[in-house]
Amino acid sequence: MLEVYQCLPEGIPLELINNQLIMSPAPNDPHHQVIVELSYEITGFVKKNNLGKIRIAPSDVYINEENFFQPDIYFVSNENPGNFERNGFHGSPDFIIEILSPGNEKKDKTDKYNIYEIAGVKEYWLVNPDTKTATGFYLTNSRFELFAEEKDKLSSRLLNTIFPF
Repeated sequence: MLEVYQCLPEGIPLELINNQLIMSPAPNDPHHQVIVELSYEITGFVKKNNLGKIRIAPSDVYINEENFFQPDIYFVSNENPGNFERNGFHGSPDFIIEILSPGNEKKDKTDKYNIYEIAGVKEYWLVNPDTKTATGFYLTNSRFELFAEEKDKLSSRLLNTIFPF
């Protein structure tokens, strides 16, 4: 399936989840607004402190041959062993944020959650733009543990700071 995806023109909103191609429509406006606000806050913090790189969707993350995603926002630390290549990031980001939409909620809460956990993503956030709530998970002993449920902010344990949205 990866070969099929790589033959498509740029900008197609596809992800490969457990070797199945999944297409998603463009995000709704509340979804997009949260991406803009959070990416602005996080990018400023990461750049100011020279911590690594931030990317926003659409930007491909190749976890393995059966799973690649376009997370809404992801952070890769300077120490991360993965590589940025022309077609995206190959490896596991340190920090991922997925903004929930009616069409992606199950995928983000189960499929991606499980794959990110197995891949070793250190911190994973689910943000609901309608309720302005954020739920954070941190990888401990190879398992995600719920560590935060917040409103109007996201308190990153990995980056040790708070990002309003």
